[in-house]
Amino acid sequence: MRAVLGASVLALTLLGTSACGPDNSSADAAATAGAGAPDLGLPANLDDLKKWKFDDWEKWAKDYALPAAAQGFWTLEKLLQAKPDEPIAPPAAPPAQPPAQPSQPGQPPAPAPASTPPGAKPPAGQPTQPGHPNTPAAPPKPSSTQQPASQPAAPPKSQAPAQPSQPAQAPAQPSQPPAQPAQPPAQQPAQPADNGNDPLPKTVNAQAVAHPYTKSAVHGKLFADEPGSGPNAAAGLNHYQCSATVVADPAHPGKSNLVWTAGHCVHQGKGGAFYSNISFIPAFNSSAALSGGKQAPESQYAPFGIWSGTQAVTSPQWKAEGGKSGDAATHYDFGIVRVKPAEGGKSLEETVGGALPVWFNAPRDQLSISEYGYPAAPPFDGMELNHCESGRPGRLSYEPSRPPMLVIGCSMTAGSSGGGWLAVRDGKPVLVSNVSVGKHTGDPLYQAGPYLDDVAAGAYDFLSKKG
Repeated sequence: MRAVLGASVLALTLLGTSACGPDNSSADAAATAGAGAPDLGLPANLDDLKKWKFDDWEKWAKDYALPAAAQGFWTLEKLLQAKPDEPIAPPAAPPAQPPAQPSQPGQPPAPAPASTPPGAKPPAGQPTQPGHPNTPAAPPKPSSTQQPASQPAAPPKSQAPAQPSQPAQAPAQPSQPPAQPAQPPAQQPAQPADNGNDPLPKTVNAQAVAHPYTKSAVHGKLFADEPGSGPNAAAGLNHYQCSATVVADPAHPGKSNLVWTAGHCVHQGKGGAFYSNISFIPAFNSSAALSGGKQAPESQYAPFGIWSGTQAVTSPQWKAEGGKSGDAATHYDFGIVRVKPAEGGKSLEETVGGALPVWFNAPRDQLSISEYGYPAAPPFDGMELNHCESGRPGRLSYEPSRPPMLVIGCSMTAGSSGGGWLAVRDGKPVLVSNVSVGKHTGDPLYQAGPYLDDVAAGAYDFLSKKG
């Protein structure tokens, strides 16, 4: 199911629809969306998408409004039936690294890396490892010389500056045309020489947060029904669970009803649609009422209530390209949900006692990641809020032309998808990413999340102003 999307799909997705804003009359964009899917109206390139204004987002995001789940829809029986939504699996055959750069004159060749980075092919003859069907063979165990996750690999030495072009011929040879000037570096695609990958981080074991979750009430569980048909849907078993975090609403300070999660927790991706009955339960099971297989009434496992989603937005990349395996689309695998206020108009932020600001374009070297989520696949059961104190993130890339994802060591499993990644800015916690990709077998165990750039900021600003 989790098929890797090829380079041809990526090329089709971002080519030839408009110079800046969306153009919903483009046949190319309709072809990219797939048969029967809405015209996505993507811009010609990523830089144009980063320049989208509110009107551009509104023209594109026509399906952002969602029907709220009926009151009482999410019974305890349905919550317990909900399957943990898997973090997207890394591809079984990651993209190959570009050829090694030649060493500079007089310099010794660069040493080989201590381990194979996630974007490189394993050495010939390396055996694959059986295990989870959506998990690739585990990379070789880090050697004692491998850099830990808190100290990502140093960037490669810069190449020697280009040699100046040869001077034009002397005037005595007028028939000889002048040499053409060298192409300015700014016109070349900016791709890191190491393909945007650092050595894989070491595993960090998740730890359960102590009950009650009074200081962590901004974190919770997101439930939703996947669209479509089939035996699961026919049997009423299309319920899924993810993790999510309450974030601030710039247009409604102090009264936010916004929740941040993964794109694949709210939308199926390429050719698909938004999930239905999206609902958020902040501080789920804060009192441990459901821990250890116990049963309890809603007031005990949902101390702040169940909040129905009424609007949602994800990235154009996820809607056009998103699949079930790590690829270029996962670089933009984020989702934002607006929930319906409580009776009397009280906001989600006022109810739980806070909301986290979102830090876009955060300097990577200033980040130390604390991840929160509700892992629900063994050895976890989805009843406990967990966290990983993972330190400085590394880089993981499936498409060098896009900002590398953040990658950390963490042992959380399915169900943690969408869980908030926190850092500290000016002495206060802020959200900087969410769980998108996860590797849950072998060594090391790690998770990756999107780097939140101007595309994420544009989607966030759009939904904030639409509320």
